[in-house]
Formats: sequence, C-alpha cells, structure tokens
Amino acid sequence: MPNHDAVTIVMIEDDEGHATLIEKNLRRAGIMNEIVHLDNGRKAVDYLLGEGEFSGNRPHTPMLILLDLNLPEMDGFEILEKIKKDDVTRLVPVIILTTTDNPREVERCYALGCNVYVTKPVEYDSFVDSIRKLGLLLAVVKIPGER
Repeated sequence: MPNHDAVTIVMIEDDEGHATLIEKNLRRAGIMNEIVHLDNGRKAVDYLLGEGEFSGNRPHTPMLILLDLNLPEMDGFEILEKIKKDDVTRLVPVIILTTTDNPREVERCYALGCNVYVTKPVEYDSFVDSIRKLGLLLAVVKIPGER
C-alpha cells in the first residue's frame, strides 16, 4: 500500500496459528501497515462500529479488512452484512480469507459486498505462498479514504 501508515489492516481470524502466519507473511511481502487482530465476530463488529467494549472509540483511519468466515460468536457472513449496511464502513474493502471454497458461500460473500474471496490452502507451503501473493496485491491496492 503506497502510504503504509495510513491504512490499518483489520484481521478477523480466530485461529491463532493462521493469524500469526498471515501477519508474518504479509510482513515478508513488505506490508508494514498496522495490523489489528480480532479473534471473534462480536468483538470485530464492536470494534468496527464503535460498540460494546469499543463504545465511543470507533476507528477513523482508512481500513482494509481480512475476514475469516468461521468465527465464534458471529460468523463472517453476519459481520460482512453489518459493515456493508453501515454508512462509515460500507466502503471499507473486505477480503474474505477462509478455508471454505463452497461456490454458494463464495457467491453469498460477493452478494453481501466482499471485494475479494481467497481460499486458504490447507498445505503449509501453499498457505504461505498465497499470503505472500496477497501481500503483493495489497501493496498496490488503493483504499477509500487513503491519503
């Protein structure tokens, strides 16, 4: 991303191992943006909409969201639906990053407003390679509100 300080990456991922691999390999790809890691759906929505424990503390920086679908408390579909209906977060790019490759779920995510759908490979080396490639994509993506 051209202005690394401007865009915060919000990673919504409950698997700590996947979260660590994602961050590590984004860094290897040269992505030095702040990464906020949230490990469940309710906490993620509260953070993004400034509710619950984050009441009155809504993030104002340009963001990009990496969203897993299989999450505790609220799944990725519900999160996607809520943030795309909100005036502040509706333009935030959302990249679905999940192990699910069911065509119906892919279609549903795009219908709800996701921008990119990436299936996490199960095999370690393929997973690492996919995240590095994602990092290369993120390096050139322009985010709404980015300076």
